Amino acid sequence: MQPTARCFPLSAALVLAVACVPAHATEGGLGRPITGLQGTSYAGVVPPTPGFNLVVGYAYYSGDIGAQRETPIGIGTAIGLSAQFDLLNFTGLYVWPTGEGRWNYASAASLPFAKVDVEADLRLGRFGLSTSDEESGLYDMTFVPVIASRHFTQAKHMSLALYIYAPTGQYDPARLANVSLNNWTFSPTVGYTQLGQGGTLEFSAVAAVDFYTENDATDYQNGAVFRVDALLIKRTPKGWGFGAAGGWIEQLEDDTGPTADRLNGFRGQALSIGPIVTYKTGKVEFSARWLHEFDVENRLEGNPVMLTGTVTF
Repeated sequence: MQPTARCFPLSAALVLAVACVPAHATEGGLGRPITGLQGTSYAGVVPPTPGFNLVVGYAYYSGDIGAQRETPIGIGTAIGLSAQFDLLNFTGLYVWPTGEGRWNYASAASLPFAKVDVEADLRLGRFGLSTSDEESGLYDMTFVPVIASRHFTQAKHMSLALYIYAPTGQYDPARLANVSLNNWTFSPTVGYTQLGQGGTLEFSAVAAVDFYTENDATDYQNGAVFRVDALLIKRTPKGWGFGAAGGWIEQLEDDTGPTADRLNGFRGQALSIGPIVTYKTGKVEFSARWLHEFDVENRLEGNPVMLTGTVTF
């Protein structure tokens, strides 16, 4: 038996809405993913009913790295790095007309806009300067040619996809704040959804590995990053859902390049956990979550917040 569009509000596009924020990859101490924000409701499900879906997502993140930790950024390094990011993302997802079966397919693209505020003690060779910078505008767009969803039963679902992040935002290596990572990123991704208690209890998880191309402006190559994000939600008959979300980021390889080599590869990791609340009415679903990061190394550390709204047409 197959899932129906009524059973599952299509939330797979939320991965596109919040899968990246305007930092500078592991160069800059963050990366495209924020710990715990990539986990989405029904991550393993593309429903059989064809049509267009729109996701509007907003993510806020404020974090810092300890004053004695040197961080690669642009053409130099910084200590005492503190940054705030606002990301507004419009994501469109189209479900292909493949009918009810064991497999369903979709394609997606996102149009993100970002605002970046950064403060740091900048280091250029022997010289230091306490400074701040801000930038806003179009961020790096994301494309997903195919999301393939396998329905094992009405309760168990899996999705496979390749997310492609293009350097469409403006980038200046001499600036502290940028709205682009200035590289291409390819992220093979697996999503899984398990339902229980008549569909009112949901466990969903997303796992991916991010492969970055080199930032030609700084000769900095980010190492591959593994990440897992998950959520557990209990939904009520009145449309509310309550639960928890969390994430784990682990860099698999050292960064490389003159600056990365001097910083011993600048390999990072992070964990996060926090509450999540959802509400669905008609064809619209809202979601809000707050997360606390901990066990953070060589990355910004903070408390990310995410708000999303999904509309099914």
